[in-house]
Amino acid sequence: MLQAAPSGASPLSSLSSLSSGAQAARAVEAEKQVVGKVSRRLLWFIFLLFVFSFLDRINIGFAGLTMMKDLGLTSTQFGLATTLFYIAYIACGIPSNIVLARIGARRWIGTIMIAWGLASTATMFATSPNTLYLLRVLVGIAEAGFLPGMLVYMTLWFPPAYRARANALFMIAMPVTAALGSALSGYILSLDGALGLKGWQWLFMLEGLPSAILGLIVFSYLDDKPETAKWLSADEKAVLARSLQAQRVPAAAEADAAQTTGGRSLFAELTSLTVVKFAVAYFCLVNTLAMVAVWAPLIVKSFSADASNRTIGLLAAIPQVVTIIAMIWWGRRSDRKQERRWHLALPMLMAAAGWLFTAMSGNPAVQMLGICMASAGSYTAMSIFWTTPDQALSIKAQVIGIAVINAMGNISSALNPLIVGWLKDTTHSFKSGLLYSATLMLAGVVIVLLLPLAGRKKNGAPMKTSP
Repeated sequence: MLQAAPSGASPLSSLSSLSSGAQAARAVEAEKQVVGKVSRRLLWFIFLLFVFSFLDRINIGFAGLTMMKDLGLTSTQFGLATTLFYIAYIACGIPSNIVLARIGARRWIGTIMIAWGLASTATMFATSPNTLYLLRVLVGIAEAGFLPGMLVYMTLWFPPAYRARANALFMIAMPVTAALGSALSGYILSLDGALGLKGWQWLFMLEGLPSAILGLIVFSYLDDKPETAKWLSADEKAVLARSLQAQRVPAAAEADAAQTTGGRSLFAELTSLTVVKFAVAYFCLVNTLAMVAVWAPLIVKSFSADASNRTIGLLAAIPQVVTIIAMIWWGRRSDRKQERRWHLALPMLMAAAGWLFTAMSGNPAVQMLGICMASAGSYTAMSIFWTTPDQALSIKAQVIGIAVINAMGNISSALNPLIVGWLKDTTHSFKSGLLYSATLMLAGVVIVLLLPLAGRKKNGAPMKTSP
């Protein structure tokens, strides 16, 4: 809450009577208080939404432990189901963000959550590879707009200087879900035979319906933008608006100016070399995210062949616990240092090294260490990555631009299950798939070093480009 102003004066008007140094200090304190209030209101809720979004995306990885045998799926067919999910996800991401921009996050996010929750639950009725493919496509269509939509939504509420921490607290939903989902899914699978249902059928039902319920809650809880939030005072809205505008970095400000003067078309900006670099870098990064999300349980099983599904679930949760700690610490450090480039590149290097450890070692402990490194590095890098694209795009281009980068990057999510599944069937080992992931991550590091990631501190000084 903002500090009390003298009687009859607002916090903003009282700034004018102070010295420039005192004004700056008061403004910073007011900004911190408003951002703190926004965080307390929004972050826990959108975190919860992301938990179930991500759970409905990755639970097929755990279902595959028994579903593959029940439906007679090969590794290639199993991978194709996830590939088709991501093809639908990629195709619908940009249209979904356009709809969100027109009707608002509250109505659109609520609607798509209900849709994908019901579609994910319906996966329990899959009886063949073709029915599984169809149901996963429906989930992909419905879920496509959630992450890019929420990333745009957060740019409306959190100034860039606070974005790494906010992104980390939002995106730890992914490792939290993977950790809890690993343990929970192992137990749900043990319900096999209860009420005549297979364990994987229980899995899709119990992990899909909560999304539909949360979708209904979104309609009454979320506000589309700060201007419509009844829980913010007029002064707090003004402080937040001023902070969001003041922290626009030169690249974004120039893009805004070009849009205003007609010097640069929206199409030209979205097809620029800058956007291409962001998309390719995200492509390389997302491959490892998909590797962790889809294949981690099966990779763990490959070097723990005698372990039960419950044990595999618990073992697969270990890398996610490490990831949660790393994301929070690294995100805070990036904001404190006001540096992005190396805070993005170094975790990606760690992830590449992790896959190499897992591929080249025959020691289960070293292989588990490698998975921990890959998971922590890739998810931490992702939370830093999404602090940067909006700072190089005009306001008009952000809605579509973020969706374009997310969609192009997620082509890797579509390819990874198919490629790794084929490599596993061909070589009867995950080693070649792990080396493929390490190579892509190293290529991503090179591209990150070429990205225009210089920003601007709150005091106007350029953001550092080295740690």
